[in-house]
Amino acid sequence: MPIYIYKARNMDGTVVAGKIEAETQRSVIMKLKQQHLMVISAEEERANIFGRALDILKFKDHVGLKDLVLFSRQLATLINAGIPIVQCLNVLIDQVDNKNFKKIIMTVREDIEKGASITMAMGKHPGVFNQLYTSMIKSGESGGVLDEVLERIASYLESVQSLRRKVQTAMAYPGVVSCIAVGIVMFLLIFVIPAFKDVFESFGAKLPLPTMLLIMLSDFIKSYIIWFLLCLAGVFVLLRLLITKTEKGRLTFDAFILKIPVFGTLFRKIAVTRFARTLGTLVRSGVSILEALEIVAKTSGNKVVEMAVMGARTSIREGERITDPLRECGVFPPMVIQMVSVGEETGALDTMLMKIADYYDREVDSAVSALASLIEPLLMVVLGIVVGGIVICMYLPIFMIATLVSGQ
Repeated sequence: MPIYIYKARNMDGTVVAGKIEAETQRSVIMKLKQQHLMVISAEEERANIFGRALDILKFKDHVGLKDLVLFSRQLATLINAGIPIVQCLNVLIDQVDNKNFKKIIMTVREDIEKGASITMAMGKHPGVFNQLYTSMIKSGESGGVLDEVLERIASYLESVQSLRRKVQTAMAYPGVVSCIAVGIVMFLLIFVIPAFKDVFESFGAKLPLPTMLLIMLSDFIKSYIIWFLLCLAGVFVLLRLLITKTEKGRLTFDAFILKIPVFGTLFRKIAVTRFARTLGTLVRSGVSILEALEIVAKTSGNKVVEMAVMGARTSIREGERITDPLRECGVFPPMVIQMVSVGEETGALDTMLMKIADYYDREVDSAVSALASLIEPLLMVVLGIVVGGIVICMYLPIFMIATLVSGQ
């Protein structure tokens, strides 16, 4: 998401400046207006390709979901006990281990002491308290049920964390085995095959075609391994830039991952789970349906789902039903469409959405287990074929020489 550098004037007339993440300049102005700031200027931060590449490769001291869940749960408990918000934040500052998060909480506390609302103070840190978080805080703050909303946020974030762990579990095993397989093959090509090459050359016999091709591949990799790795890194960075910085690239990639054999079904179920739980949590917390759909679209993590949800938002704004755009995108199964339609008609949309989320959460569990059972033998077969093929290619000349000697 682009970063905008802004200058604005607060209610006291003081000029403030900072950076904010937003899709467009209009979104920046809307966000700053919600923080009661009058925008003077807002320009997108320009970065060259090299700078963007560094942003992709470097690791930042970020605030994890675990820290945010613990903060939300503890803040809800303290507010429920009747402790003033500034005192609550003072208590939590001493308990937070993440230095970056501690500084942010201190800044939030200072802004609240100056008279800002909790929503406004948290909204200045979109990298930690995103639009979903601040919208729910705003509804809880205005309705006087901030402790309940914070508990709901914590439960939602725990569900997101659990879903993320399931995805990591599904991808970890094939990733590790693939890395080991590549490592074994590279070791054979760089160190083992050259030793066999010297032995074959001492015999002076004509080598079989598979062995010659393997030796040529070994020579190429051994001579150009550094350049090969640099090119691979360059392609990776270029693809990341195309996917993350261009709308068409991101849409193409997100549509592709939903159609990948085996993995596509899992990603589709994850997208449905995230959509249903996020929208259900927002609606249950009192966020308006139009604002909730906009937040769900931006936090969906998939451009195809985002476009479908924004289409649903447009339909509702024009007085139509929510289900038609969801049906047209082809991501959501008929059962989900029907349950959303029933929830819309009966006024129990949040209940239906949470039921959908719970059901597909179990489906993701089953899909991850099935995927692990399927991938394990498949990877073993592929690894066996590759390593076995290399070994056969290297021993073919030995078999030929043995045949010739026995014939003589």
